[in-house]
Amino acid sequence: MSKANLLERRSVVGSLLAERKEAVVVGGLGASTYDIAAAGDHDRNFYLWGAMGGAVMIGLGLALAQPDLPVVVITGDGEMLMGMGSLATVGLQKPGNLTIVVLDNEVYGETGGQASHTAGTADLVGIARACGIADARAIATMTDIEGFARSMQDVSSGPRFASIKIASANLERVLSSRDGTYIVTRIRGALGFGPI
Repeated sequence: MSKANLLERRSVVGSLLAERKEAVVVGGLGASTYDIAAAGDHDRNFYLWGAMGGAVMIGLGLALAQPDLPVVVITGDGEMLMGMGSLATVGLQKPGNLTIVVLDNEVYGETGGQASHTAGTADLVGIARACGIADARAIATMTDIEGFARSMQDVSSGPRFASIKIASANLERVLSSRDGTYIVTRIRGALGFGPI
């Protein structure tokens, strides 16, 4: 895909979350968390500020604990590469309610924009399929994103994985709370549980 045809990350995330309903959304390290906050702060957003490589495993835990709710992980290519082994665990557990979305700009944006492995030979869709995630796809148009967003509400036919090539842009940081206790207490409350 030509760099000129790459999608704008905030438009992608905004479209994915426009009709999120009761979905729990886990944001990976850095820009994906800012994108989720820019789409609208929500009691069911679980922001990770410094847990690089952990987004998919946190999403998996939530999906297994809350099988009747859609759980969506939105992360970047660098974070996904660091936690690549998590895809094998997802493929083994096969939670029907889990969706993993990778916003792939082919760079490590949080550390200076060095090229990530997805700019070369790493094929995240192929890796997800090899790990047992049958519904793994590359998405390249906003029309396809809108269709995929509807499928995220299905809690029985997952897990599903999507890699979306996006433009590399340094956008304004939209910050939500960085207080871990507050974030955990808020999401627990949204799911009907008291504070720990």
